[in-house]
Amino acid sequence: MLSLFDGAAKLFTIICLAATLTKLPFPVSAQPPFSCGNSNPQTEAFPFCQTTLPIYQRVRDLVSRLTLDEKISQLVNSAPAIPRLGIPAYEWWSEALHGVSGYGYGIMFNGRISSATIFPQVILSAATFDPSLWYLIGQAVGKEARAMYNEGQAKGMTFWAPNINIFRDPRWGRGQETPGEDPSVAAQYAVSYVRGIQGDSFEGGQLRRKGHLQASACCKHFTAYDLDNWKGIKRIGFNAIVSKQDLADTYQPPFKSCVQQGKASGIMCAYNRVNGVPNCADYNLLTTTARRQWGFHGIIATSPEDAVRMYSKLNYTRSAIIQKKLAEYQVDRALHNLFSVRMRLGLFNGNPYNQLFGSLGAAHVCTQEHQQLALEAARNGIVLLKNNANLLPLRRSNALSLAVIGPNANTAYALRGNYDGPPCKNLEILKALQEYVPNTVYHKGCDAVTCGFADVNGAANVAKGADFVVLVMGLDQSIETEDCDRVELTLPGQQESLIREVARVSKKPVVLVLLCGGPVDVSFAKNDPKIGSILWAGYPGEAGGVAVAETIFGYHNPGGKLPVTWYPKDFINIPMTDMRMRPDPSSGYPGRTYRFYRGTKVFEFGYGLSYTTYSYNFMPATPNTISLTHQLMSTTRSTHQNSNAIRYLSVSDISTNICEKWKFSALVEVENSGNMAGKHPVLLFMKHERSSGDRAPVKQLVGFESVTLNSGERGVIEFVVNPCQHLSTADEDGLMVIEEGYRYLVVEDKEYLINIVI
Repeated sequence: MLSLFDGAAKLFTIICLAATLTKLPFPVSAQPPFSCGNSNPQTEAFPFCQTTLPIYQRVRDLVSRLTLDEKISQLVNSAPAIPRLGIPAYEWWSEALHGVSGYGYGIMFNGRISSATIFPQVILSAATFDPSLWYLIGQAVGKEARAMYNEGQAKGMTFWAPNINIFRDPRWGRGQETPGEDPSVAAQYAVSYVRGIQGDSFEGGQLRRKGHLQASACCKHFTAYDLDNWKGIKRIGFNAIVSKQDLADTYQPPFKSCVQQGKASGIMCAYNRVNGVPNCADYNLLTTTARRQWGFHGIIATSPEDAVRMYSKLNYTRSAIIQKKLAEYQVDRALHNLFSVRMRLGLFNGNPYNQLFGSLGAAHVCTQEHQQLALEAARNGIVLLKNNANLLPLRRSNALSLAVIGPNANTAYALRGNYDGPPCKNLEILKALQEYVPNTVYHKGCDAVTCGFADVNGAANVAKGADFVVLVMGLDQSIETEDCDRVELTLPGQQESLIREVARVSKKPVVLVLLCGGPVDVSFAKNDPKIGSILWAGYPGEAGGVAVAETIFGYHNPGGKLPVTWYPKDFINIPMTDMRMRPDPSSGYPGRTYRFYRGTKVFEFGYGLSYTTYSYNFMPATPNTISLTHQLMSTTRSTHQNSNAIRYLSVSDISTNICEKWKFSALVEVENSGNMAGKHPVLLFMKHERSSGDRAPVKQLVGFESVTLNSGERGVIEFVVNPCQHLSTADEDGLMVIEEGYRYLVVEDKEYLINIVI
């Protein structure tokens, strides 16, 4: 259970907002709870019910009418009703990571709506590198959430999503919930998803519709969190030692974007400590940084474990206020944040059916449009990792025989990932493949995904008699999930032995499909000529079975790119508790993620094949030299020189207007030079011509954009490069700086040299 946390006070911040320990009864009704309606005439005259007034005035009036005990009662996860003011009960904890979920206390699937559209787990959606798609997914989830509320099947409209932590360590069980390891991808995902789920309640940074929310999003977990339970070390109490440098350019950027560009109405503080201070009690993090520097005005949520620890203190809140150990205005400030969100959701505007989102209902859940979007997301996220001799796509023929082997082939549940809900449809990969090849024989191969026992001989005998073999292997939620980090990067149990033997005896090279969120070391499969093709399908959601089958038989051309580095199995020798991003040559520490990792890789971040071929060229219009000083004011003291006599600019010294003027365009021509139409993301990276020591990334992502091209067709992509954002690196003090010198812009095998003049 989660509580709400204001983060404004220094001494009693945790006491201010704590969680109840029991679930409050809240029956499903024919209509959702709301305030200020005709059914309660006595409240109509209250200013907090006057929709023509600004929300801050309405909230101020409401809070002023609460008794001290009523105020304290609202500082909890399951906020009780206040009948005398017509204020209904409210549940703050609901989940909607990749579809409206049954996790939490806020959503019920026991009425007219018994299911919701379950999109691919976030890590696979991230592989599309398509912000427009992410926005549409968020929008669909928000519509279905509001529809459930209007049907009386939601106790609240606040959702703890998205998870935008950096997937720093491949063993993290919750890495599947994130957009991957790159801060700029996570930042863009946050903006897109939050805008979608909240109903696009702003344009151009300005609130419209009086700030109304379709649903309330909460970016989590703030900050530097990616360890749950590894070798007995648990997230609660874990002290993450993080440098200012890594905070500045890795851990914080997604949350800053979530607040400033996404306009999220909530953020959740992380379970762990950072440099000795609990995130949920860090005044500098939550108040100075989030509220004052970034301008955050929403709610801050704490974790269930924090809530349990704080509950005993809740009983003393009243006496603390009476004894003047806690100022009542600090509680009022927290309540202002809470009720502001509820009012922006329209829950104090009378009957919700008469409001902006009042038309949404059961007919808007599991729509054909949403299910098609789930299929599109699964299709475009699937990554083709290997395709020797163009084994894929297979041709569809009634004469073919197919063997499908593996514990993940005949279970629809494995497709969904964690924080799922009951899906609109359930279709296993096996059944989807049978639609293409009726003559299909199935063998489970392993007793479970853990594969403690493998019937190798039985699986091999099935494989011998088939024209083609598809193995569906990988991981599931018994191996990687919340509170469960991995200790190995290889396939579990006897999976590898089973795959090798089936491949050895098969007539033709086999197809290996991997379901997993985190990366696995499948070097054996990458190097085995009898394993012809490898598809990574993440956890592809309710439409995943169809998407996998369509890809195998060529009705979809795969174009996804890996959003995480796939490390070799000996990466586990690095303690998961080491939070450093940058390498340390003196100790042999190789660094983390594609930006800093200096070791060998199984597959690179951004890697992904296609059934067609693409070529790339930088257009001549891309500039060769960028001068960053000619527009600086003579009074600006922003030019510096480091110990290596390299000139640099401090981004904090440069105005936003100057940064905007420095933007330039990198134009990339893309040609589909193969025989099949396809859609794929084009990724633009930047790397230094010379090394700036271990501070600078090996390379870093500048931009990404999806392009759809027919065979033989060309297109031009314009990447807008902002030197302050894309060409800067963090120094040891956490300040972003732009160094003079040469950079390479990189797309696949093409490089373009530009000179940064300071």
